[in-house]
Amino acid sequence: MRVFHELTKRAGIHGEPHPVRRTRSDKARLVGKHVAGVVGKNPFLASGTYDALVVPHPRKPAGIEIYTDKLRTELGSSALVLDSGINGTPLAGSRNLDFFTSAAGAVRSRSVDARATTIANALEALTGVKVPIGALVAREIPKHLRLRTLYRALLRRHRIKTVYSVVSYFHQHITGAARDLGVPVVELQHGAISPYHLGYSYPGSPVVPDQPDELWCFGSYWTTVAELPAGMATAVIGAPFLPPADPALKIGEQVLFLSQGTIGPALLDFAVAFSAARPELDVVFRLHPSEHLTDYRLPPDSKVRVSAGSAESTVELQRAAAYQVGVSTTALFEGMALGCRTAVAELPGHEYLQPVVDLGDAILAADAATLAARLDEAPVCADSSVYYAADQLSAVLKDPSR
Repeated sequence: MRVFHELTKRAGIHGEPHPVRRTRSDKARLVGKHVAGVVGKNPFLASGTYDALVVPHPRKPAGIEIYTDKLRTELGSSALVLDSGINGTPLAGSRNLDFFTSAAGAVRSRSVDARATTIANALEALTGVKVPIGALVAREIPKHLRLRTLYRALLRRHRIKTVYSVVSYFHQHITGAARDLGVPVVELQHGAISPYHLGYSYPGSPVVPDQPDELWCFGSYWTTVAELPAGMATAVIGAPFLPPADPALKIGEQVLFLSQGTIGPALLDFAVAFSAARPELDVVFRLHPSEHLTDYRLPPDSKVRVSAGSAESTVELQRAAAYQVGVSTTALFEGMALGCRTAVAELPGHEYLQPVVDLGDAILAADAATLAARLDEAPVCADSSVYYAADQLSAVLKDPSR
């Protein structure tokens, strides 16, 4: 995934997916938190008996981590919650190994692996873009090995029986440590999966090291849309965090554009041009939670309203919007479940939604003029339960055949 992000950024295709910006004072405070956490947040010092380790998502709208919220409630005190504070605010009562995580990546290998150089040269010959794979390997492999050893000790210390993780492709050291000890790992879906997502898609389903044993998905669509690694089982647990659709809330003339860091500026240009072509419509451009309002400037004569921050939620905007437009954000699927008519802007990454377009649940618009002409053709999803099923988490947790 890191190579992919570097490649697409350096090629000018994508921007930063989840930009994190820190001032010097921010960095100093973070170091202080790391040091204090060695005592106050250290999971090795946690008392009690734990059957499960839960690693949530760093993003917490309104202070709630939606992907593991119900799971943590179901597991109760039997779960040790390990929630990093490096890129977000950790959950109350959670523990972390942030000091050790940062320290593990601070010391890099001084030698350049010849294989990494060969791969970098081959990638450049194929794409015309130079990616510093040698530097990535020099940092990430030693970091992985150090953290893998640390997490093996943690899992042994608390005799953990199951690991539940979100975004497991950035926690391969935890998965690897569990695999070393024969502890099963379950990943909870957190976003859109497609044949183009390098965290999940492995054509031919080869054996891939350090992958979770199971992937628990929002709906049946996600279990088959990509070829998962060999041996990875799937289950549908639904999406208890998503409220029901309410047609009474819909505002007939509102069009909601859903941004994301990878293509935000290009999508804003699309929204501005669309609004100029359809001035009678109320156009709202909603930023992704990881985007910064200061990065966006509207033309002085534009009627587009930019929405950011927690003053209003994306879900509530979708419950009210008649139409939604985006590229590859997971929010498009949520909007389909909330009754929005859906259009996909043909910008880099739109391939993620091609299966949905093929199913007839969205239209693809090559440009703003096309969208302005075809907006009324945007469909309401016929059966959104394939993307977001009813809540089944409790039943899956209790299933002895897992």
